[in-house]
Amino acid sequence: MRPSSFESVHRSVKRGEIAPIYYLTGDADVLKDDVVTAIVDAALEPAARDFNLDVRVAGDLDPETLHTLVETLPILAERRVVVIKALEQWRKNARTWEVLRRYVARPSPSTVLILVHGAGETPDAGLARAGTHVEVAVPGPDTIRRWVADRARRAGIEIDAEAVEHLVRAVGPDLAHLGMEVEKLAAACGDARPVTAAEVAQMVGVNRGETVEDWVDAVSSRDVLRALALTDVVLPQAGVTAVRMLIALGTELVGLRLARALAGGGLARPQLERGLLDQLRRARPMGVRNWETQARSWASAARHWTADELDQAIRATYEADRALKSTTVSDDRATLRSLLLTLGAGRAAA
Repeated sequence: MRPSSFESVHRSVKRGEIAPIYYLTGDADVLKDDVVTAIVDAALEPAARDFNLDVRVAGDLDPETLHTLVETLPILAERRVVVIKALEQWRKNARTWEVLRRYVARPSPSTVLILVHGAGETPDAGLARAGTHVEVAVPGPDTIRRWVADRARRAGIEIDAEAVEHLVRAVGPDLAHLGMEVEKLAAACGDARPVTAAEVAQMVGVNRGETVEDWVDAVSSRDVLRALALTDVVLPQAGVTAVRMLIALGTELVGLRLARALAGGGLARPQLERGLLDQLRRARPMGVRNWETQARSWASAARHWTADELDQAIRATYEADRALKSTTVSDDRATLRSLLLTLGAGRAAA
């Protein structure tokens, strides 16, 4: 059976459909916390949580404590919830696994057990079969924007669409960082009116048109002078590193190379955009731009490059990334500027 998604579990628990066992895996740990919160909110009334909610870390549990946790009856409530995080802390032959497997074979009807495996861990096949397996994948761009709007509502503020867009572009796809910025906005702008893009820019210290994504756009459109100017503006921003900028640029260049290859195969513009969109949906690359918008952008920008130029640009970006991670290079700004001048020189030579 295919695992459930973050969105499908949210919908089911809102309908009051609570499973006895949830097993959360995948790379988006922040979204796992959101799933846990949604299940707890649906399963327990706030007044019942003091006695009927246990949240533990696997490494702190011995077999006897685990047995007691899952078999204890609820107090003055219909059910209780037990959350066990970081299952990867148990060794494969630990006795706690034996206790857990016995329990999931015959779960208590009055207990909701939520098991959380950390990012990068291989799911346990037995647990995936025994409960509702939720694969919490790295979110796509649309999910990120919905998540920001929902987090803002939970923080007590409304945030308009342009403000969400600028916040995501300015901060990037890091949900933990986005959540902190939303909390700051709630503290500074908490009133009845929606938060605007101008307020977001003031709070995060990043003006519109001066994000990592704008820098990447300048490079992909081969506007070297604008890219050089943006380097001095974008690199000093909080949360931005030269490596992050190169990762974003590398993704862009690979997308442009794919667009160039598809265009060389004779695809017309509408078919080219559809082909790129299909590849984005399959690969789910890290990034914040809507995939349809990204496909259109790649199809348009690819005309500025030849296939050979893109191959050289990808190699140059890879070498710049290696240089940044070397202990002998300390000037990130100089490395980025050198890369941009190399790309610009390639265009001039062409």
